[in-house]
Parts: sequence; C-alpha cells; structure tokens
Amino acid sequence: MATKSTIMIEPLARVEGHGGIKVEIKDNKIKNVEVQVLEGPRMFEAMAIGKTPEEDISIAPRICAICNLSHKYSALRGLEKALGIQVPEIINTYRHLMHHGEMIESHSLHVFFLALPDFLGYPNAVAMADKYGKVVTNALRLKKFGNMVMKTMGGRMIHGENPILGGFGKLPDEKTLLTIKQEASALMPFALETIDLLSTLQVPDFMERDTQYLCCKPPHAGYDYYGDILMTSDGKEYPLDSYKSVITERVVPHSFAKRCSYLGKPYSVGALARVLLIGSRLKGEAKTSYKKLYSKRWPRNPLYNNFAQAIEMVYSLDEIKSTVDKLLGQQSPSVVKPTRLTGTGTGGVEAPRGTLIHHYELKDGKTTAADIITPTAMFLDDIEAFIRRGGEELLAKGQTSNLELQFEMIARSYDPCISCSAHMVLLEFK
Repeated sequence: MATKSTIMIEPLARVEGHGGIKVEIKDNKIKNVEVQVLEGPRMFEAMAIGKTPEEDISIAPRICAICNLSHKYSALRGLEKALGIQVPEIINTYRHLMHHGEMIESHSLHVFFLALPDFLGYPNAVAMADKYGKVVTNALRLKKFGNMVMKTMGGRMIHGENPILGGFGKLPDEKTLLTIKQEASALMPFALETIDLLSTLQVPDFMERDTQYLCCKPPHAGYDYYGDILMTSDGKEYPLDSYKSVITERVVPHSFAKRCSYLGKPYSVGALARVLLIGSRLKGEAKTSYKKLYSKRWPRNPLYNNFAQAIEMVYSLDEIKSTVDKLLGQQSPSVVKPTRLTGTGTGGVEAPRGTLIHHYELKDGKTTAADIITPTAMFLDDIEAFIRRGGEELLAKGQTSNLELQFEMIARSYDPCISCSAHMVLLEFK
C-alpha cells in the first residue's frame, strides 16, 4: 500500500526573511522539494523606471537592510558605466573599505548566530552562552565593528546615502580611519580562534552531490569582491555585460522569488563559491586559514559555506588594515560628474551571499529599464537539489525522524536573504 507524507517547515528559522521548506515523500522516496519564499514581491525594478540615476541609487539599497551597501555598490557600478563616470582609484579604495565592513557584519551574524548553533547542538546563540560565552561576546563585538564601518562609510546604520554617483558625500577623517584599523587588528585573534573552532567540528555528508559555482572574477591577481567577468567552476569566463546569456531566470508557482540556472542546471554563489574559485589567491592569515579548513569535500557540501565565510572574515579584517594604510595621508577626491545621460551599464559585486547584478538602461537622464539578479535567486534551485539528495540518503538509511533539522541546516548554510529574492515577480495574463 502506498504511503505518503509531507514535511512542512514554516517559517524557516534563523534566516533573513519569511520562507519555508516543503518536502513530499511517497513510498519512502522524495517526490518533491520546494523552498518557498513567502514574502510578497516589492517590484523594485519597476520602481526604477522613469527615475533619475540619483533616485535609483537611493531606491536600490531599500531591497535589503543587511546587504544594502552591496546593492548600492552594484547599482553604482552599473549606473556609472551608463553615465560614463570613471572614478579614481582612491574612490574605489573607499568603496572597498565600505564593502569589507558589510562582509564582516553579515558573515559574523550568520556564522555565529544563525549557523553555529546547528553544529554545536543548540537551538540558538543565547543557549550557547553558558558554555561559549566568550565566543558569543566576541561575535557581538565583531558584528558591531562591521556595523561601525558600514555606518562610517554609508552615513548611517541602514540604507546610507553617503555613497553617491562619482564618489562620496563625506569621507572619514584620519582619526576615524585609524580607529577602524586598530579595531580590525584587535579582532583578528578572535577571527583566527574561530577558524580553530571550526576545524574541530564534524560536518555531515548526507547531502553531498556535484554542483556548479559562479562568482565575479576580480580585475587583478588577488582575492576580491567585485569584477566585470563572471567565472564558473567549469572553467569558463563570460563578460558581465553578457550575463543574460549565462544566467537564465524564471518564476515558479510555489515562490515569489525568481529562480536562476546556469546552462540549464542549478548552481551556487556565495562565500563557498568564491573560496573554491579564487581561494588560491588568498594571502596572509586568510591563506593560512584556508589551508587549515579546506578539504576535497567542499565542492560537494554546502555546509562548508559557513567555513568559507569565516575565512572571508579573516580576509576582510586583514584587508581593512591595508586599505586604511592606503587611505591615510590622501587628499579627499572630488565627486566625478557624468559625461553623458544616455547609456547602458551592468554592475557586478560579490554581496555576502554571492554574486549580485544590477543592470540599467538610461535615456536622457531617466531610467528606461532595470534588471536585478540577487544571490538568493541564483542558489534557490541548488538548495532544493541538496535537500532532495540529503532526504534520499537519509531515507535510504532508514532515518525518518528529525529530518526537519537536517533540511533546515542545508538551507541555512546558504545564508539566504529572502527580502532580496522577493524584489520582483513576473505576471502573465492569458
């Protein structure tokens, strides 16, 4: 006699936004997996139409409070290309400082407060405090530091208006820069202790499968969080401007978020993708951390995204120190003005959760088209594929209880940003 059951996880805990997981089982086999994004769409691309580039720069970060500076950075890169703005390297250096702050803030939130409780057997970070009080306290300090850098460069804690087309409204003074460098140096020992802690953890393997990875290729020989070329784990590279021929978007009936595929297959973006594709470029403490944590299992196991984020925290702390050194003693640059009002531009950066693309088309100073592809939209298919693989493996081994936690761990490892993913839905009337 056929038996059916449905596992429904809603809401999905310890992620940003409102989502759920539905797994249908028949005759002890996985029949259907749905990662559901339940937040309603907010039509950000439609909002950009008819607006000026200056207005678009203010609209874009409202997609998300956590990764708002990544949205602003990607939008700036796209719109400045469309407007013929070429900022001096010193402006890029200030933007790198801004971006590193967001990476540290977001990664620390996810690694310590959303993911680590799963590995240590706790329901949440508060419950960890008795045994891991020092870890929780230092994690809060690390997150606070990331917030401080974001506020300094953004102008306020959330949705900062300080980054503008062609530059910044106001730049930090040397005292502030030195404070940032000193705090980054003070936090490095804790970041390295985190690497040691992660190296002792047992990582489940029940969901392991082959997949594909994608990230922005930095425009230099080092590690970085931006670029104008998309690189993939199958060894191919594509100009960012051709992203529509590389990434195929679609909608699904069980979610308000768009979905993406690469060559018709699921793929992943994020810290794990970056470390797998360009981790050999890491230097200093980040390189040492990479060598300590990396194993051949990483390409087949999304749980290692948590480890990759920890490596990037070490990298960003180091980069903040060297970035401040580059900025000290420099004169404040002037804001660069547009050279045209009609044009097309695509901006790509690596947000904490992965590759983020902002594309804009302008005519006579007004936006005529906008397209935004977020990291979460890119990896939702892969989450479903890993949950399916994990469920099949666990059921084959006779495990029928506590499957919910295993499925949640897979989804949480990606650090999905549900608000980002639900910024638009396609409506068709027939």
